[in-house]
Amino acid sequence: MSNVDPRYGRVAIIGLGLIGSSICHAMRRGKLADHVVGFSTTEATRKRALEIGFIDSVASSAAEAARDSDLIILCAPVGAYGKIAAEIESVLKVGATVTDAGSVKNAVVRDVGPYIPDGVHFIPGHPIAGTEQSGPDAGFAELFDGRWCILTPVPGTEHQAVAKLSAFWEACGSKVDFMEPRHHDLVLAITSHLPHLIAYNIVGTADDMETVTRSEVIKYSAGGFRDFTRLAASDPTMWRDVCLNNKDAILEMLGRFSEDLSALQRSIRWGDGDALFNLFTRTRAVRRSIIDAGQEEPVPNFGRNPTHAKLSDESDQ
Repeated sequence: MSNVDPRYGRVAIIGLGLIGSSICHAMRRGKLADHVVGFSTTEATRKRALEIGFIDSVASSAAEAARDSDLIILCAPVGAYGKIAAEIESVLKVGATVTDAGSVKNAVVRDVGPYIPDGVHFIPGHPIAGTEQSGPDAGFAELFDGRWCILTPVPGTEHQAVAKLSAFWEACGSKVDFMEPRHHDLVLAITSHLPHLIAYNIVGTADDMETVTRSEVIKYSAGGFRDFTRLAASDPTMWRDVCLNNKDAILEMLGRFSEDLSALQRSIRWGDGDALFNLFTRTRAVRRSIIDAGQEEPVPNFGRNPTHAKLSDESDQ
């Protein structure tokens, strides 16, 4: 844990879904803010956030939330970031830090960076945590515990501002790492974006099949299909924006996957048992490495905590 003070005075959370609400709960737990103001484009969400009590006040606009705030965290779908940044540009105070929780980073630098005034720190971020649930009721303080948060500070960012935001995420329970934005997007394309797209596609294929009824798909889903549906239940708006804003990296990973899938097809067609056994052995070792790294537990039901919504490797905003 860093020795840097992780606390901020006024924190603005723009977007009050799973990630935004969980950040608020984590801040409450760690006493990391003097005042938390929230904003959502939906009035019902703003009202519910106040009822739950994870924010101190609600704003009627993103600009109102950002005004006089020391830390502004964008937790909306990444496709909305440019519009939000343009709205808050004129009210950002000198010394404030603007960050985000989006799962793509190069597009965030592209869309938000031009609106960050001199004297304001811009440190894009990505807490790699989530569930298939969404909305203000889905959040909980433990979401980030033991999970990675990747920061991608832009060149020239003051070290002190980066250290403070890093300490903030550590105080929220996360382990912090640093990457260049393009590298982040490539890494997440294979570890998160591609798996989600495969899950969406498999579930969609099953739904389209005329020879298998939907009732059979649901009835026998414990055969592995169930776990694809967990990923495929993730927020559609978020994942649409991920695909549109990390297009190049995702297409590269899809191309590699297609080549490997073709090789797998050949192995099955020609009865190449050695190739199949070697592939399955190699991939099993990856699973064990993930467990050894503390990113999963070797217990039944994939280590999920039944007291919370099932954890996934990506955030639903």
